[in-house]
Amino acid sequence: MSEQRPTVVLVHGAFAESASWSGVVERLRDRGLDVVAAANPLRSLSGDAAYVRDVIASINAPVVLAAHSYGGMVISQAAAGSAAVGALVYVCAFAPDHGETAFGLSTKFPGSTLGEALAAYPVSTGGNDLAIRPEVFHHQFAADVTPAQAALMSATQRPVTEAALTEGLPTDTPAWRSIPSWFVFSDQDLNIPVDLHRFMADRAGAKVTREIRGASHALTVSEPEAVAATILEAVDAVTT
Repeated sequence: MSEQRPTVVLVHGAFAESASWSGVVERLRDRGLDVVAAANPLRSLSGDAAYVRDVIASINAPVVLAAHSYGGMVISQAAAGSAAVGALVYVCAFAPDHGETAFGLSTKFPGSTLGEALAAYPVSTGGNDLAIRPEVFHHQFAADVTPAQAALMSATQRPVTEAALTEGLPTDTPAWRSIPSWFVFSDQDLNIPVDLHRFMADRAGAKVTREIRGASHALTVSEPEAVAATILEAVDAVTT
């Protein structure tokens, strides 16, 4: 534990961007916390994790690290062996073990319809960028927000490379093996099946597991109160 109040670092996932945390940021700041919503590059798991490590290193305070979706892959790598990170919060997020990929995990249990919702676009650096097709974005990603809000989220979504979603977790010791973790997820997640969320939370020995009934994958947008409450529990646990 630390006497210094931690800074909360938020890492968005694929098909989203930093503003997807806005409702959560507002609630955390209302509680007097410093918050950084990092811009996850979504180019490669190794590169994205290196960037988040740089963000953590720039903060002169303990850190509670929270991630959504693919961002869970990133923080599991970025915080491995970190003395600065006191807690991890997985928000509808992957919590991989060594060698596991986002795509591989998403098919471990039935229920994900993400694959059929994606469009692929070649990029000049090689490989493909992946994005959720606009006509299915609302249903696939954010069924519990208004059509207008879903349309805005679709238009501002950040594509992710296929390489990022198929790269295995490099570290032999993912961060959740040594850092206390909290999990909050939805039972109607069409990107990451709820059975996978339950499996990953159990495997990580989560301090708290919170399941939100009827919510979509876009939990940071549709249920910011529940997400912020979970993060605050982690903050309180690492603060004397």
